[in-house]
Amino acid sequence: MTQSVFPTQTMDPSVPVVPRLNLDQPRWDQSTFFGRLNHFFNITDPRTAFCSEKELDAAKDLVTNYKLGQEPAGTTEAQLWRAQKLYMSAFHPDTGEKQNVIGRMSFQVPGGMILTGAMLQFYKTPLAVVFWQWMNQSFNALVNYTNRNAASSITEKQIGIAYVTATSSALITALSLNSLTKKAPPLVARYVPFAAVAAANCVNIPMMRQQELMSGITVRDADGKELGKSKVAAKKGISQVVFSRITMAAPGMCILPVIMERLLKYRWFSRVSYLHAPFQTLGVGCFLLFMTPFACSIFPQKCSLAVSKLEPELRDKVTEMYGDSLQYVYFNKGL
Repeated sequence: MTQSVFPTQTMDPSVPVVPRLNLDQPRWDQSTFFGRLNHFFNITDPRTAFCSEKELDAAKDLVTNYKLGQEPAGTTEAQLWRAQKLYMSAFHPDTGEKQNVIGRMSFQVPGGMILTGAMLQFYKTPLAVVFWQWMNQSFNALVNYTNRNAASSITEKQIGIAYVTATSSALITALSLNSLTKKAPPLVARYVPFAAVAAANCVNIPMMRQQELMSGITVRDADGKELGKSKVAAKKGISQVVFSRITMAAPGMCILPVIMERLLKYRWFSRVSYLHAPFQTLGVGCFLLFMTPFACSIFPQKCSLAVSKLEPELRDKVTEMYGDSLQYVYFNKGL
């Protein structure tokens, strides 16, 4: 059996004990915004979305073996943090299963920049609006499903209804606003895609996670002991995710239209129309590179809820078990 390079004890009392890393927890303190920001900059790194299956599986094996004290001899701390980064970027925190690559948060930059750039560029004709809003909501539906709280199951029928409802809401919003802004200044029309995306997020995320709202989400104590399911916790977690997703999209979809209108006043920029779509796409990518980890960091992923705000039945159960010693319960709100 291989020996750990981070032993918990030593036979020689003169040799200091090196504490083992806790790979079950993020590398940075999640109780602070900047700790969460560092963590999400790490695991939403778009480069990790292009790692091979072999590399991801090797990272999972190293993390698993390290927790068992069976990591290969010579394993360095840098290798362990790298393995944890890949593991957290690609595997679901609830199930440990590998996520679909398109649904991972690390794919938000390449995936989101292409779709958002296209929506910002092709927003004038109904056909273009329908196609790109449909593509974007299909992408969002997959992201929402992939990053849900996996402790709550959802049927294929519910997924289908959620997908159709969210996509329809985006299309109706976009087409309605397009018709209302035909006589409005060009800059106003450029904000139609963002309005549609914001409206659709308010439908897409709750619909894709409807089972959590209907059955509740698993809440635990600080040590991870399961206490029951709470619909109140589900509402809080999902509302925070909706806010974060709209925040994630807002800068790119609100600032770029202003930049484009300013640039179009220059003849040289108007003449190179073939560069407008790539310019907006790259611009969105630059915003998402920062806004993806920023938006994910607004609220802790391990969300807390005061026991006093739980449903009466669950609150009474927790009080019976812990008395007044437990003030908060915790749950994974998803991303």
